[in-house]
Amino acid sequence: MSVEEAADERVVRHAELIAQARRDQQTVASDGASVAQLIDGVVIRDLATHVDERGSLCELFDLRWPEYPDPFFYSYFFTIRPGVVKGWNLHQMHEDRYALIQGEMELVLYDTRPWSPTCGMLNRLKLTPYRRQLVNVPKHVWHADHNIGSTDVLVVNYPTMAYDHRSPDKYRLPIDTPLIPFSFGPHARGG
Repeated sequence: MSVEEAADERVVRHAELIAQARRDQQTVASDGASVAQLIDGVVIRDLATHVDERGSLCELFDLRWPEYPDPFFYSYFFTIRPGVVKGWNLHQMHEDRYALIQGEMELVLYDTRPWSPTCGMLNRLKLTPYRRQLVNVPKHVWHADHNIGSTDVLVVNYPTMAYDHRSPDKYRLPIDTPLIPFSFGPHARGG
């Protein structure tokens, strides 16, 4: 084989590989905002973090924020161990409002509300301390929280109503349910 033939073969091989490759799709705009369509009622607000030589301060809630018209009067935090999934859950009477404090989590949402313009839509949101956000999870939307990092996840929740210990507003499905078109993989654990 001549040098020219070898070069031609490499060019052909290069073109074949590019033809078989999958090109990345746009995920964010030039300002960093996600371009993904969100389920109706899901609201995401970037949280301001102030950093100086002493450390940092992150604003978790402000009554002046117009995106969250329901009052903030109750909160709690929860943790998730690495690799664990909490979910699938649904609330009929209240909305969740998550602020991730530490760790890395994928929040998966599935809209089955027949009246919703996004019925049948699934969202996968990555929550990280590198871009802290407050995420609103609407009523009647199934959601699951998956720790995708190597340390415990810590999330503060500001639900739109206090927890009723006698009659919890929580409905559950197993994480491997065939009723939701999403798989956490064969090694997922939790519930």
